Amino acid sequence: MARREPISRRDRPAKPPLSRAAILDAAVEVVHRDGAAALTMRRLASELDTGPASLYVYVRNTTELNALLIDRYLSELDLSWDGREAWRERLQRVVDDYAGLLASQPGLASAALTTWPDGPHYLDLLELLMRLLDAAGVDIETAARGVDLLLQHATASAAEWAAHATPTGQDLADLTETLDAATAERHPSLHRAGSAVFTSGTPDERSRWATTAIVNGILASGGEHPRR
Repeated sequence: MARREPISRRDRPAKPPLSRAAILDAAVEVVHRDGAAALTMRRLASELDTGPASLYVYVRNTTELNALLIDRYLSELDLSWDGREAWRERLQRVVDDYAGLLASQPGLASAALTTWPDGPHYLDLLELLMRLLDAAGVDIETAARGVDLLLQHATASAAEWAAHATPTGQDLADLTETLDAATAERHPSLHRAGSAVFTSGTPDERSRWATTAIVNGILASGGEHPRR
């Protein structure tokens, strides 16, 4: 059951009434200015010139705040589809856009790993992905599980690359150094393959490959006559 929007008792002229929307507006401002890692209930209360206890009337905890905030950011995505663009291309585009949005905010990407967004824009995203897989001929149950898998992969990829982009993050040189330590005696398959096969390709190329592989798996297990 949807939670009822609480009514603010704060009517002093110097302070605008609190609301869930006002709290989210302030949260977006903190993230934009200082990054998602800086967003806490205490910091948000300071931003709104109130006490942390006042916020809990509208938002239960940081997890719910992140769920609402991620949904707010999802409003920036184009989640339309008129059927003219091929379903595969539209699916790839929305997955890339979703991952790119999260990767632009490292803390937000990390939160999305363990948080289901809460709001209409998340539902719009799910609706679009379900429509696209339906257009591919995938049955409903398989499509639902496929959507979950696609978003899990995109979220994890976004969190990984966002972390790499931080000043203390690893880069591909670190992975290459580790892989190059594989010896023919202990790790013959790795030694024979070489490090380049694990690191080659642009992020876009690797994302397209991964999405294609996941979608092909969904198609292989989803429905009597899935359309390629």
